Amino acid sequence: MLADEFGREVTGIRISLTDRCNFDCVYCHNEGMGDTRGPMEPQDDEMSTDAVVRVCEVAAEFGIDSVKFTGGEPLLRQDVEEIVSRVPASMAVSLTTNGTFLPERAEALVEAGLERVNVSQDALDAETFAAVTKTGAYDRVLEGVDAALEAGLDPVKLNMVVFEQTAGYVPEMVEHVAANDGLQLQLIEYMPELTGRPEWAIEIERVHDWLAEQADEIERREMHGRRRYWIGGGMVEIVDPVENASFCANCHRIRVTHDGYLKGCLNRNDDLEPMGELGRDEIRAAFETVAANRVPFYGEYMVRGEDGEWELNDEYVEARVN
Repeated sequence: MLADEFGREVTGIRISLTDRCNFDCVYCHNEGMGDTRGPMEPQDDEMSTDAVVRVCEVAAEFGIDSVKFTGGEPLLRQDVEEIVSRVPASMAVSLTTNGTFLPERAEALVEAGLERVNVSQDALDAETFAAVTKTGAYDRVLEGVDAALEAGLDPVKLNMVVFEQTAGYVPEMVEHVAANDGLQLQLIEYMPELTGRPEWAIEIERVHDWLAEQADEIERREMHGRRRYWIGGGMVEIVDPVENASFCANCHRIRVTHDGYLKGCLNRNDDLEPMGELGRDEIRAAFETVAANRVPFYGEYMVRGEDGEWELNDEYVEARVN
């Protein structure tokens, strides 16, 4: 098992299969790489089918037991079903998608071995959805959610980024998942340090407080110290990494970019480690290097200054340079 000097074992990987996307969401940070959306055509720098599978196989050698495929929009690739079918049996397989390709592909993905799916859905009306995603695909996303449920991907977790444009729709979305069996809701804190537009951010603790007032039961997960709220039979969870030392202290995940780099932290791009030509020995070496160099973003890479604000840890940066 890979572990860093803070005792955090690496148990999961997120693999970006492409930076292409058929949406243009205003909050996109492309797995922390910035809004670098590529052309819609397949690109030469995307890892091949075999390379993605080798990364998963090496990860499994290290005891990593889960993989989530992301993008961009991963289902713009036509080989996702093959990739899923070739993931080692010891790894749980999930997917994050905007849902537009699920009506035709959900059943085949389940047959290939997909176990869970997250679908991005930031609003319950077409107009707001279009303003956030810059698409008219609202009905298509709803069809995708239904297709995923019909294929057996139960529960389907809806991802909703909470910021100025969407915060007012949180109560409606909570009611939606509570009233519909098979749905759960994941509220994701807006990350202005990755996306810009800090004026769009809202105080996520206000959302926690409101959910706590509505909840029948509150559960705190070990992973990142996340809080889950059970409301009327529905489950709502908040992902709140911004300025959250507990979140970073409990991070057990490594990310893989679409073009073959390992990334130890969502919030950083100065820790990218190439996997060379993606041979097994190169992949193993990269995993070992990235795991050894991981530090909690908040609490080590960023520390509290005398004024109580987070600031770059100069000692860490100097030690890394030297």
